[in-house]
Amino acid sequence: MTTKLTLTLDDKVIQGAKRYAKAKGRSVSELVESYFKSLTGPVNEQASELTPSVKSLMGSFKAPANFDYKNILTEAKRHKFE
Repeated sequence: MTTKLTLTLDDKVIQGAKRYAKAKGRSVSELVESYFKSLTGPVNEQASELTPSVKSLMGSFKAPANFDYKNILTEAKRHKFE
């Protein structure tokens, strides 16, 4: 069952949400529903649900055993702000 909900938001927020939804091929209602579900759904259920695009990336990157992403991020930030 679906029920209509009226929200009062800033015009710029609404326009931005519409652009984002259009770019993602979704409706604003779908975005809002998805967001509310993420806030109210069980924690363990959220962790186990992966989007199809994320699932398609699984196993696509094989990191070396000594891969230290924190070190790489630190170095990248250091170079960015030099």
